[in-house]
Amino acid sequence: MAKLLAEDLIRDVPDFPKPGIVFKDIHPVLQVPQAFREVCDLMMEDAKSKGAEVIVGIESRGFIFGVPIALGLDLPFALTRKIGKLPYDKITEEYDLEYGSATIEMHVDAIAPGQRVYVVDDLLATGGTAEAAAKLIERLNGTVCGFGFMVELGFLAGRQRLEQYEICSLINY
Repeated sequence: MAKLLAEDLIRDVPDFPKPGIVFKDIHPVLQVPQAFREVCDLMMEDAKSKGAEVIVGIESRGFIFGVPIALGLDLPFALTRKIGKLPYDKITEEYDLEYGSATIEMHVDAIAPGQRVYVVDDLLATGGTAEAAAKLIERLNGTVCGFGFMVELGFLAGRQRLEQYEICSLINY
């Protein structure tokens, strides 16, 4: 694959959110429409090739990429959110982060049984958030047909945690 425009735009922010972490800031990609479109188009192609019927975005940057992908494919979009953010009946899943733990939730009617779901987020790190999203989808009797990430931090081994799923990551560190 040719080098993506986004590769030169992602910036390192040292010691965020805590000392010793080098944060990959994707916000400059969003400021360059051609780069943002290129990333969304590539993930959209992957979702389409996997037969996606629903796009799920992981809070919060997964929403930024997931919505245009869902619209481009004329598919529904569903949210996974941090605990306490969804107003309707929901299920929850707790998971570990590279620097703590958290819980996400999903509405009980977000996925219909048997639907093929493509999960989108900006970055794959340890895989905890993505794995929790997959568990929510599977508890709702959906099928995870794939994951799409703009960035993968390979040194954190998130891909191994998600080895039973197909993963598309566009930029690897």
